[in-house]
Amino acid sequence: MSGFEKVEMLVGAMQDPEMGVNMFDQRLLLTVIPHAVRGHEILTWIIRNLKTSDEEALNLSNLLVRTGYVYPLLEPANFSLQPDDSIYRFQGPYFWPSKSWPTEDTDYAIYLAKKNVMKNGDLADYEKARYQHLHAKINHKWDFIIMQAKEQMSAVKERRRGDRLVLACQEQAFWLIQRPPPDTTCVFERDNMRMASTSLAKQKTAEYYKTEIYYCGKALVRARVKSSTSLEGFVRHCDLYASHDPIMSGCLPNNPWISQDPSLWSLHATMVEVPAKQRVECWAFSFRVLLNDQRGRQELREFLLKEFSAENLSFWESCEDLKSCELSNVKEKAEEIFGEFLSPGAKHWINLDGRTMAMTVAGMKQPCRFVFEEAQGHIYLLMKKDCYPRYLKSEMYKSLLERAIVPQDNKRRIFPLMMRPRLSSPPITLQGI
Repeated sequence: MSGFEKVEMLVGAMQDPEMGVNMFDQRLLLTVIPHAVRGHEILTWIIRNLKTSDEEALNLSNLLVRTGYVYPLLEPANFSLQPDDSIYRFQGPYFWPSKSWPTEDTDYAIYLAKKNVMKNGDLADYEKARYQHLHAKINHKWDFIIMQAKEQMSAVKERRRGDRLVLACQEQAFWLIQRPPPDTTCVFERDNMRMASTSLAKQKTAEYYKTEIYYCGKALVRARVKSSTSLEGFVRHCDLYASHDPIMSGCLPNNPWISQDPSLWSLHATMVEVPAKQRVECWAFSFRVLLNDQRGRQELREFLLKEFSAENLSFWESCEDLKSCELSNVKEKAEEIFGEFLSPGAKHWINLDGRTMAMTVAGMKQPCRFVFEEAQGHIYLLMKKDCYPRYLKSEMYKSLLERAIVPQDNKRRIFPLMMRPRLSSPPITLQGI
């Protein structure tokens, strides 16, 4: 819902009479439809007011069409915005997705019944099939559906011809989004399996089945891990993390909401000078845990500076920053990273194998957020297999582990949860009896 609110604020700004998109009256079927806009004007307004790139503006425009905030007049089933003179119109607030308008079978059947009467049965093939399916499914209240359809049609006839056409276009756009035609996916549908099955149904050719048989054959001969081996690994994992589980071994420092001791917040600050011992011990669990902790990453950087290999960690961090930067700055930042770490004579040159380097150079022709994915993975494995074990064996890590603070338990513990004993309720005294 928060995403819908942001989109609706944008749509409201686009309809502002002074600062919004230029609107005009469009003649359609001998009727004038007010407040129509052209596709390229919507795109230009987004680029100018949001200070974004052409690609981002086009993606946002397509999102407005797919969610039903903007709908085409001439091609109702086209769920993408064409950056040309195509005619569009803003959807009425009554049909906005944030209104949570019910989309039950009864409402859809009333819409199809009205359309069937108005067009004398000239519905699309998929609409005819759905109409018959709904007639068989909710036949027990079909008289009510026909009655509602006739009442709505008689109420609409009292309006002007232009208003009737606008309402018909708005309702059609709403149901095309909520109940899309076959081979199209509703933007509100979150079932990824449905989307995958729809796309695969179009590609089930002979080549597809050959590939399926090949991978199934590979799966049959693939080595499987025994249950005993898996359970042993699970037991080792539990033994490793048992002393760091706040439920099984207690929370140190104590929970500040129970013990009134703020040590937990100070010792677990992002860049605390001397961290807690449990925090330092977690760095030895895995290389990913060490990288996710900024204090641990700082210690690793100081160690790598002494080993003259700090450029590997700097490259990894730069690739992470590239994945979360603005799309308009991706190309510039990618070229900056390539010039600093990978180009001939780079200031902080890193060593990559020939295959990875060739893939990265080819990707720089059209850089994206993940252009350094292979190179980053190569450097990550290099640090994990070489630098990380040496850091855990170094005197720097051992000395920090010795200096680490061991918090004291200053409250009573009740296994398994840390809670204070509840006091009994006061006795009830009855007066006047």
